[in-house]
Order: sequence, then C-alpha cells, then structure tokens
Amino acid sequence: MLGIGIVGLPNVGKSTLFNAITKAGVEAANYPFATIDKNVGVVAVPDERLVALRKLYTKGTRVPPVVPTTVEFVDIAGLVKGASQGEGLGNQFLANIREVSAIAHVVRCFDDPNILHVAGAVDPLSDIETINTELALADLGSLEKRVERLRRSAKSNKDDAELLEAAEALVARLSDGVPARGSGVDIPKDFNLLTAKPVIYVCNVAEEDAATGNAQVEQVRALADAEGAQLVVISAKLEQELGELSDDEAGEFLAEYGLTEPGLNRLIRSGYEVLGLLTFLTAGEKEVRAWTVTKGSRAPQAAGEIHTDFERGFIRAEVIAWDKLTLAGGTVAAKAKGWVRTEGKEYVVRDGDVMNFLFNV
Repeated sequence: MLGIGIVGLPNVGKSTLFNAITKAGVEAANYPFATIDKNVGVVAVPDERLVALRKLYTKGTRVPPVVPTTVEFVDIAGLVKGASQGEGLGNQFLANIREVSAIAHVVRCFDDPNILHVAGAVDPLSDIETINTELALADLGSLEKRVERLRRSAKSNKDDAELLEAAEALVARLSDGVPARGSGVDIPKDFNLLTAKPVIYVCNVAEEDAATGNAQVEQVRALADAEGAQLVVISAKLEQELGELSDDEAGEFLAEYGLTEPGLNRLIRSGYEVLGLLTFLTAGEKEVRAWTVTKGSRAPQAAGEIHTDFERGFIRAEVIAWDKLTLAGGTVAAKAKGWVRTEGKEYVVRDGDVMNFLFNV
C-alpha cells in the first residue's frame, strides 16, 4: 500500500487536510500538538476507468463491484525546531516518518490573523528550511552512529567497507545541506534515511487561491523545481467543506472556485509519480478492480499482485488498453476486432492495461 506521511510545522493545516481526505474526524485545533498520536486513514484512489469498465459488465440488475486501489495517509503531528534533539514530541514523530514511503510536506501559504503561526509570521521558505533541517539532523545522528560501528567492522568485512564509504559520503553531503535523495550516493535501503524519501510540497492556500495559487506558492514552486520535487496546491479548508457535499453539489462547488477535481486526486497522482507507480486493471462480470505495481514491472510480477500462484505458474497474459476495451464494448467484441494482445513473461505493464492472466500450478 502507498503510504504518504503528512508533515509540517504546527498550525499549517495538516490535520485539517487529513480530516478532509479521510473524513476521519481527527482533532484539528489552533495550538501545537493537537495531534499527539500518529493518525492513519486509508482512502480509495479515485479512478474513472473503473466506472467506465463496470458499465461494460453490468447485466440488467447485476452490477459488478468496483474495488479501487488505496492510499494510506499518515497524519504526523507538527515538528518544531529541535525535534531531532527531542524537542516537542520530536523523537516519536521522526520515527513515524520513517514508516512511510513518501512525505507530503504541508506548507502554509495563507495569511489568517486568527490562526497562530508557531514562528510568529508566515514564511513558507523558512518553514521548509526548519523541517528539512530537522530531518537532516536526524539522519546525521543515525549515520554518525552507523559510521562508528562500521569503522570497527570494515577492516575485516568487505560489505561493511562499502557501507562505510556510502555512510561517510552521505554524512558529508548532509553536512553541506544536501538531502540524501539529491546526494548522488547509492543509498543502502537499510539506512532508512528521512531525507531519502521523495517529497511532495503541499501548498495550503486560502479558498480563493486554490485554482491560481499566490506569490507564496511561487516561492515554494521555485524551490520544488530546483529540487526536482512535486508540488500540489490545495486549500485544506475547501477540501474539508467538499467532503460534506454530495457528488453533484461537490461538482458545482469546485466549479465556483475554478476547479475541476478535488485536491486529493492531484495529491494521489503526485504520490504515484514520486514513487514510480502505475495502475493496471482486471475486469469481468464478477468484479472490476485496480491494482498497483511499480513502473517497469513485467507481466508475471503484475500477476503476483493478484496471487502468488499466478506469478509462479504464469503462462501468458491477455492485454488490452482500458479505453480500447470500452470503445469495443466488451471483451468478446475486442477479441473479434483483434485488439486483445497475447503477451509473455517479458511484457512491461502499462498504466491502464486491462489484464487477464493464464497460469498453471
């Protein structure tokens, strides 16, 4: 499951955003540390392709269930300066961040005298620097301990010698203010560095700026572009209001603000992009379902997402793009047109593929 940790300074809108996208009702209060425990919400990934495919396999009153993929959002309480040294509830929060696959860094890009800012003034770039510094310091702390141990073992262990070289290079880059993900160092997975995780900057703006952004957003965008990071503009307040409306009302509400979809959709797409994920589909009268795999996955690996037996006994896959299947009007018609391909073990799965696996165990 894709896990995205929502981080940021206190009172930037993290919990409001989390409430909106999960409808979980987590407390959102106008003071630091309103979120004491890690809060987790699992939400369905919106995918219009599932709805289109379900129509193909609906027979009278028999409507196949739709099973979307899911994203796990983790609301991590506000970090503060000194978190890496245990300030606030820093150690606990940093441990929670280590468990997620990507970081959604919520940055306050709105002015509101009624909502206090922990630093006394709204300054997006300063806020980002505070969080990034604490994450880097936490990584430095863990790496320096690792270096001490590796220096003792590297003399007699070739693998540890290679790990030592990587650790020392990372310490040097982090000390220069470069996050691990931009260090150019091949990072061993078991280092589990916070600054190695891909980042999505989530600019939380006032409702009237949701469609166009503002000058503060542009400051963050310049930084994101320089880092090669993703950026999503969201009004957490608008998203929360949106969650209380019916689908028809939500469409009209979005249109009033010049938007065509909720911010959650954009955030999920950014999550997929930074983690290198794509979705393939299975469809029939019994079920229409979405599955997530990493980009570059081959057909047997995709089959294994459904069941390990499918991968172990993989023979071949029948594949068609979802839009061609809907255009044909169903599997039988698509096969008659010659649009359904037979692919073997080396086939690289594409986003939106509708796949049927043949296997033997």
